[in-house]
Amino acid sequence: MTDTSLKHTPLYDAHIAAGARIVDFAGWAMPVLYTGILEETRAVRTDAGMFDISHMGRLRVAGPGATTLLQTLTSNDVAALAPSRAQYSLLTNPQGGIIDDIIVYRESAQAYLVVVNASNTDKDLNWIYSHTPADVAIENRTDETAMIAVQGPNAPARVGQVVGNRGLLSLDRFQYATGSIAGAEATFCRTGYTGEDGFEIIVPAGAAPGVWQALREAGVAPCGLGARDALRIEAGYPLYGHEIDDTTSPVEAGLMWVVKLDKGDFTGRDAIQAVKEQGPKRRLIGLTLRERIVPRQGYTIYVGPEAVGEITSGVFSPTRNHSIAMGYVATPYARPGTEVEIAIRDKRAAATVVPKKALLES
Repeated sequence: MTDTSLKHTPLYDAHIAAGARIVDFAGWAMPVLYTGILEETRAVRTDAGMFDISHMGRLRVAGPGATTLLQTLTSNDVAALAPSRAQYSLLTNPQGGIIDDIIVYRESAQAYLVVVNASNTDKDLNWIYSHTPADVAIENRTDETAMIAVQGPNAPARVGQVVGNRGLLSLDRFQYATGSIAGAEATFCRTGYTGEDGFEIIVPAGAAPGVWQALREAGVAPCGLGARDALRIEAGYPLYGHEIDDTTSPVEAGLMWVVKLDKGDFTGRDAIQAVKEQGPKRRLIGLTLRERIVPRQGYTIYVGPEAVGEITSGVFSPTRNHSIAMGYVATPYARPGTEVEIAIRDKRAAATVVPKKALLES
């Protein structure tokens, strides 16, 4: 029976037909798994897997003032983007907090595509609308398109097999190109959220089932949100509502690499600059555990009797075969190698602080 209380992506029927377990994610009926999180995660790490990410917002920003608008609202340097290039960035508020983490694709001198988190689409749209001048048009293209992420070491080759265009393999990271796949017009973005190579492919909504099937026939494994979460934690990538939110400074989240303080004024710049100069009171770190027990968001981190932080995400890593996590700790305890304990129900589990980028290698 179809659940009409949730929004459906163009691939919903394909998920049901494949026996996926469906959950409510940000108001969307999404597959959390097909065969199992361990199997799907390992498929992406060793071969190629694909995710329906059509629930993510796709907003087109175009007009003579588009560059100025995005340069004012985002932390990265939009003006430095050449056409057919993309950048990871942040929408920031006047307090220097993170409204959302986004990807900005530059289509031309005066047109951009901005991809935002599903849970934040309405909030982001309202924020952008409230600052949009008369010479800029905002289009919400989420419903008219679909987006499929194909990720893994063999993902480029398998996409190239379906497309029949090996030239796609020459695209650089954060570059994109237009073409066709399974008879549908498509935009191929060399981006992803797993720590692996691959593409995020945007196609017309009606063409999505055919593209999904063609990729399956090429040997790409369907994967759900459970594997996607495990993969992004292994890669040390933040998730809105876990590692970042409207109160989080990019300084404490370790995201200053996408904040260009020298590009000129932008929303929240002075507040971010102040935290950088004063030094953050807490920092986001990675953690490896010696036990198989999995820490969850909200669990307290201790050094001796002192509570020094809190877990934001945790998972049993299918790739490393042990538990890992991310969390915030007071700055003095953020040094790699620091030994801590995590309060998990009625016991303490030993853990070691590591750089986030080392979680996949730990």
